[in-house]
Amino acid sequence: MPESAHDATRSYADLTPAEVLDALDAVGFRGDGRILQLNSYENRVFQVMLEDGDAVVAKFYRRARWSDAQIVEEHGFALELAEAEVPVVAPCILRHAGAGVRLLPEVGPTTLALRSGPAGQHRYSVSPRQAGRAPELEDDAVLLRLGGFIGRLHAVGARRPFAHRRRLDAPRDARDAVALLLDGGFVPDDQRAPWAEACAGAIDCIDATFATRPPDSIRLHGDCHPGNLLWRDAGAHVVDLDDACMGPAVQDLWMLLSGEPEAMARQLQLLLRGYAPFMDFDRHELRLIEPLRLLRMIRHNAWVALRWQDPAFPAAFPDFGSSGYWGQQTLQLREQLRLAAETPSLAALL
Repeated sequence: MPESAHDATRSYADLTPAEVLDALDAVGFRGDGRILQLNSYENRVFQVMLEDGDAVVAKFYRRARWSDAQIVEEHGFALELAEAEVPVVAPCILRHAGAGVRLLPEVGPTTLALRSGPAGQHRYSVSPRQAGRAPELEDDAVLLRLGGFIGRLHAVGARRPFAHRRRLDAPRDARDAVALLLDGGFVPDDQRAPWAEACAGAIDCIDATFATRPPDSIRLHGDCHPGNLLWRDAGAHVVDLDDACMGPAVQDLWMLLSGEPEAMARQLQLLLRGYAPFMDFDRHELRLIEPLRLLRMIRHNAWVALRWQDPAFPAAFPDFGSSGYWGQQTLQLREQLRLAAETPSLAALL
């Protein structure tokens, strides 16, 4: 769903601590006044201590990003994973709606609350607080367990498709991101031609790779980097399905790889060894890793541009409009294109 600059600016302006506590109280969670805003650029997320001594996490969704149906479908996937005993921090079932609050879906477990605020309607969910740390990706045992965790998640994801969430389409997504950045004037004039040329090379690489035997799509986490995985002694927990989508299985694996090709091949071997007991993996998807990395580099800049009217983004990315920033982006794209052309296939190194 497209978001206008006006939507971005007003998304959270009225979300004061008092408004957060009132919104939680309206769905049956009474805070004791202690509230902590957690790190999140896309949404606004708060840890709230309750009067009964428990703690919950309240997530307020960015206006106009996802439709109600898309958010409800994300929640349904989380509940399905939890029912299958895949560790996930699923949203709480909401059983109380105060004045001015509507709960969705209207049939089945209700997890999304809609409440009018001073500047418009807020959509929010409530989840249990879950502690944890980033996984130690240098530990072989951790990689094995992460592979098993993702395999279990994908086994559930393969049961049925999403009806409302987006489908990862790398050629389309790359073109849309480049068009947004060029048409919006985000790339300075002195960097526009070299950056556009590097992007054209990236799109050619993506097109060529995805045109050969298009991969199957299943329901995915979609943004499975270490920051979205909470590690405890019992293993990993998914803490954010905000980018859940349809796509190839390798999308949930490649962001856990780093280093030289030989190191990545070893990491991937461990992940797939853990993955195999729960889900088959099509090794033809390994050719998608470097093009997907190119896509992420381009889409990250488009994401920042799309959110530029949100005051949090200029503060977090102060160099975004500078020639130096875009010159560095061009160099990084060219280097990634070189790696995509010269790096030995991970499949051959396994």
